[in-house]
Amino acid sequence: MPSMSEAPSLIDLPPLPRELRFAFVEASWHADIVQRSRDAFFAEMARAGFGPGAIDVFDVAGAFEIPLHVQRLAQSGRYAAVVGSALVVDGGVYRHDFVADAVVRALMDVQLKTGVPVICAVQAPHHFHEHVEHRKFLQQHFGAKGTEAAQALLSTVAGLRGLDART
Repeated sequence: MPSMSEAPSLIDLPPLPRELRFAFVEASWHADIVQRSRDAFFAEMARAGFGPGAIDVFDVAGAFEIPLHVQRLAQSGRYAAVVGSALVVDGGVYRHDFVADAVVRALMDVQLKTGVPVICAVQAPHHFHEHVEHRKFLQQHFGAKGTEAAQALLSTVAGLRGLDART
């Protein structure tokens, strides 16, 4: 059995029905970075047996628009889980941490109200710099977060299905 700090491997998860569908909502701002999350998510989902046909992608303007889309998708009954992905940066006009906090709280509210898992891949780095090296770092980071989002989604959906089977 894995320790509390280790995520279960995909091999350890109970099999999920292949007819399950998932949604991925991504912000268009900083698309060159955010799309790394989506690409890594798709790769990890494919490794688990869920190809591109099982995942619908929805583009929104920015992080602030993600929760409403996620809520509608969760309420639709079509999706076993929904992912939100965005990069929230300090634009100098507003406190980016407030925006990120509002988005993350809203995503949590959606999953608690609908019972549909919502996986959050919304990131708000302390500092954002437009230079090439920082963008490369964030692209790699978002790739890792996309993989982690897929693993969290698969683990959560399998775990909840296991709970439902016991009741």
